[in-house]
Amino acid sequence: MTTPAEALRLILDRVAVLPPVRLPLPDCLGLAAAEDLTSQAQVPPFTNSAMDGYAVRAADLAEASPERPLRLRVIGDLAAGATPTAAVGPGEALRIMTGAPLPAGADTVVPVEDTRRGEAWMEVQKPLGPGVHIRHAGEDLAIGQKLVAAGRGLRPGDLGVLAAAGIAEVPVHRRVRVAVLTTGDELVDVSEQPGPGRIRDANIHALCAQVAAAGAVPVPFPRVPDDPGTLGPTLRQALEADVVLTTGGISVGDYDFMKGLLEELGARRVFWKVAQKPGGPLGFWLLDGKPVFGIPGNPVAAMLMVEEYVRPALRKLMGFGLLHRPVETAVLEGGWSGRAVDRRTTFLRVVARREGGQLRARSTGPQGSAILSSMLIANALAVLPEGVSRVEDGGEVTLHLTEMAEDH
Repeated sequence: MTTPAEALRLILDRVAVLPPVRLPLPDCLGLAAAEDLTSQAQVPPFTNSAMDGYAVRAADLAEASPERPLRLRVIGDLAAGATPTAAVGPGEALRIMTGAPLPAGADTVVPVEDTRRGEAWMEVQKPLGPGVHIRHAGEDLAIGQKLVAAGRGLRPGDLGVLAAAGIAEVPVHRRVRVAVLTTGDELVDVSEQPGPGRIRDANIHALCAQVAAAGAVPVPFPRVPDDPGTLGPTLRQALEADVVLTTGGISVGDYDFMKGLLEELGARRVFWKVAQKPGGPLGFWLLDGKPVFGIPGNPVAAMLMVEEYVRPALRKLMGFGLLHRPVETAVLEGGWSGRAVDRRTTFLRVVARREGGQLRARSTGPQGSAILSSMLIANALAVLPEGVSRVEDGGEVTLHLTEMAEDH
């Protein structure tokens, strides 16, 4: 069987970044920049006041003190968005609002709360050096300055900076559309009361949520029964998406038709089965040039496969530079023991936390591939090398951090 590392390599080698598109800035949140983005403007475009106050000459304030306040003549007001019409001369001050251009002659701004003022005068009781409470032209951004590297997912702050820099449209990679199919005669909708031998379909909700959390667009299909006559047309319809993700029906049971149907449709198998637990029966095909993932129906195994294999592939398709979760070493509290399976990697659901600068983890409890409740508290996966059946209390394990492990 293919090892987890080999499986991931085979997948990533066969998916290519989607072509870039140019989108309006408001539509780019969460998308990956398709190229390095540089500033098209100087920010701020002109030297301006950082405070509501008075634009003055610093030299005029040199002798100011509480005992001998310095009085200056106010020559006018300047609001944000207005343009100065006169320079500030010796003994003069111009009332100025935050963001207004600094008038010629002035080199500092006295905050209004640091003054006494009258109808046409203001007094200062302490000196102020030049350049105080002033935003200089270009001190934030310079023309040509690199803002965002290609492959970075755009955040709210990035959009604000790009807007300030004059970038109205951004070259990005669009969101991948992922067809999500759950199969099985036993499945019913979450709103239904399951009859004998039936269960609610948790996979369609969990997997669509994982796809959306990765930044892609899930396209859920109605549940498909274990019937080749229904599965075939549904698979053809699913190929309208960029990626197809199916759950169930890929093992070797009498009602596992998915693998055979895919290959009847012309899908080229890249691999089938991965040497790991849970989730060994993972298949990866290319059909009409599109990636098709066949993952197990057991809910935990299904979620784990999406986390470890589908998510990195989606992120590569969408042009993200960072494909994988953070990997760290942690101390496993309470240890772990299980059945040794030669040449298989074991993935444990764990709760990780930082304590005193150290990462510590503990098992979520029973590790069966159908114990979906373990996902309520798991924030990491402990990856145990092939053949390892026991970790002592305090032993070290490698973690894939699926969420931030907070410091306590």
